[in-house]
This record gives sequence, structure tokens and C-alpha cells, in this order.
Amino acid sequence: MKNRRKRIDLIIDLIRNQCIGSQEELADCLAERGHNVTQATLSRDLKMLRTTKVPTDRGTYMYVLPESDSLKDKILSFGQAPPRANYQSGFLSLHFSGNLIVIKTRIGYAAGLAYDIDMRNMDEILGTIPGSDTILVVMREDVVRQRAAEIFAGILGVGINDIQS
Repeated sequence: MKNRRKRIDLIIDLIRNQCIGSQEELADCLAERGHNVTQATLSRDLKMLRTTKVPTDRGTYMYVLPESDSLKDKILSFGQAPPRANYQSGFLSLHFSGNLIVIKTRIGYAAGLAYDIDMRNMDEILGTIPGSDTILVVMREDVVRQRAAEIFAGILGVGINDIQS
């Protein structure tokens, strides 16, 4: 079990400090440091760590970890999530600008949340464009902010008062 803990700690360190884009690349880095692992083991480790692959500015992808050391996650672990946060979906905040909405998420959560929004096929929502921690939502021009706030309070699982104006 000690070896697994050391391997997990090393994986965390490598992902936080290097641009690791594939399991093969990660396995090579681990092997260089004395940890030979199978692809299946590495896959289980990455799933357990809840890693996500996000695009880089170089047109490649890299693994990222949820911000597990943040104060918000420590609060969540005690069951006392602060207002304006839904950690299951990764949602942090929402702001309006005309018929555009900018949703901030924890890093790595935007694509999944944008997919969930798009799959609802709501007439009021024209579409989404996700980044790694931000989603741009385009609403129909005739949708009033109150209605948009109601829609997103339901989608995001937050109170209507947690939606920023």
C-alpha cells in the first residue's frame, strides 16, 4: 500500500508541475522514477484522482486535477458548501451581459457542464462554448434575465439568489 500511496503522490506532482498529455507519457515519467505500472493501473489511478484532460494553447491536451487542496473543497468535505457554489457540477458563478451568460466553473468542469446544458435542448438557449473553467452561453435575445436566472438555477442546482446579475 505504501508503494501505491507514493505512486499517487508522484502522479499528482507530475500532473501539477508538467504538461502530461497521455497515459503513455505519464507511465514513462513514472517509470523514470522507479514506478512501473500497467495501463489499467494508471487508468484506475487517474479515475480515482478525478483527472480531466483539457486543451492547451498549443493544440494538444494535458491532464489537470480538481483543486482538491482549496479551501472550498475542504469546506465541502465537511458538508458546508458556501453560497454560489455547486461542487457536484463544478459551478462557481454566473454573470449576464446582454443575451450572453458567462459561467465560471472549477478547472476541468466546463465541458461536462456545457454538455449537460446543451442536452436539455431548451428553446431559450442557443448554445454553449466551453473552455477549461468558463462557459459562454448564448441566449435568445427575447429571454429576460429573470427567466434566464430561473433556468440556470434549475440546471445548476442553486438558489435563484445565487445567480449573479
